[in-house]
Amino acid sequence: MHEGLRQRLVRQIEALPDEQVYQVLDYIEFLASKYNRAPLREPNSVQRFTERLEDRMRLQGLAYGTIKGALGIMGTAGKVVSGISDASRTVIREVEQVVLGPETPRDAGQNGAAPTQLPPRTNRDEDGTKAG
Repeated sequence: MHEGLRQRLVRQIEALPDEQVYQVLDYIEFLASKYNRAPLREPNSVQRFTERLEDRMRLQGLAYGTIKGALGIMGTAGKVVSGISDASRTVIREVEQVVLGPETPRDAGQNGAAPTQLPPRTNRDEDGTKAG
C-alpha cells in the first residue's frame, strides 16, 4: 500500500464514530480472511492480548468508551514492556562489552596482516628520559 492511500484511509477512519470504526475493522478482517494470500504480520504478545481483550469486550456489548479506556491502558502497558525490552538489550550489550572487551577491527588478521597492537610500554618519563 502506498503512503498516500494509507493516509487517506487513516483520515477517513479518524472521522468516523467508534461504532463505525469497529464495523470497518470487521469488514477489513472479513476481506483479509477471504482474499489474503500472504500471511499477516504477527502481533507481539501484548498486541495479541490487547486484540483478544478488545474482541471479548465487544462481544459482551460494553460501551465504546469503556473499551477505549481499557485499550488506552493496554497501549501504555505495551509501551512500558517495549521500553523494558529495549533497556534490557542495551544492558546486555554493555555487559558483553565489559566482559568480552572491545571488538577487534574486522580487517585485523585478514590478508596475512597482523592485528594492530599498541607499542610496548617503556620505563621512560613523559620527557623521554629514563625513569628511575
